[in-house]
Amino acid sequence: MSLTWLRVAVLLYGIAALAVLPAALYDRPRWRHLAIPATIAALLFHFVALAEMLNAAHHTLPVDSHETQSLLALLLVATFLTVYARYRTLALGIFVLPIAVLLTLVPAFRPGQETILLAHSGWIFLHIVLLLAAYAALFLSLMASLLYFFQERRLKAKQPAFRSLPPLETTDQIALKTLLFGLPCMTAGLLIGSALAEQTIGPSYFLDPKILLAFAMWLAYVGMIFIRRHSGLRGRRAVYLSSFVFLVILAVWAANQFSSVHRFTTP
Repeated sequence: MSLTWLRVAVLLYGIAALAVLPAALYDRPRWRHLAIPATIAALLFHFVALAEMLNAAHHTLPVDSHETQSLLALLLVATFLTVYARYRTLALGIFVLPIAVLLTLVPAFRPGQETILLAHSGWIFLHIVLLLAAYAALFLSLMASLLYFFQERRLKAKQPAFRSLPPLETTDQIALKTLLFGLPCMTAGLLIGSALAEQTIGPSYFLDPKILLAFAMWLAYVGMIFIRRHSGLRGRRAVYLSSFVFLVILAVWAANQFSSVHRFTTP
């Protein structure tokens, strides 16, 4: 049944992704009444599907790339709904909902058999969830910075502002607060992973290319928050800085191909 629920969730995410466009871009409130309920329903079906999938496989954490994709999509959508509940803006849904469809499409219709070479434990589960939450927070911060940049350019050019977007100050607060949420998640996730690896693998764990990049990512993340909070960095420069850190995260994911610890392998 887990695949059935996940397929229902994909369908609802698709409906929400289509409905959010007129609601956010063209200020059509009737579409908002479709986009948000569809997203909430999809999130519930998605959660049930993922829980059943993990329970049927007799583990409590994702152990293949498709399950990890599904969990990341779940966290992205949950974060989007949290931002909507706080600021009543659908703007981030333009990016988040299509990505959720892409991340869940393959797991729903072509579930894979890949595994991650990691020990099964509740601490590993927490390690994965915290890091995925940090990645989701950084992605949403980047999207908010882009929206700030485009809205600011229109105002400076004396063009009408997009009515569907929140004020610049609100958009900037979304970008900063999502970063502030992601930092403790990333810190705790890296510390938990390092402690477990030290016990199971030994000091050689810290020579793994993915691990070195992960700590570089953490330093870049901290540096970005420090610069934003102490220099008031906004607009184009904030987009450049967020994009740089996001590229570091992509490099960390690419390092899976060379990592002896996190690499996805096919049995």
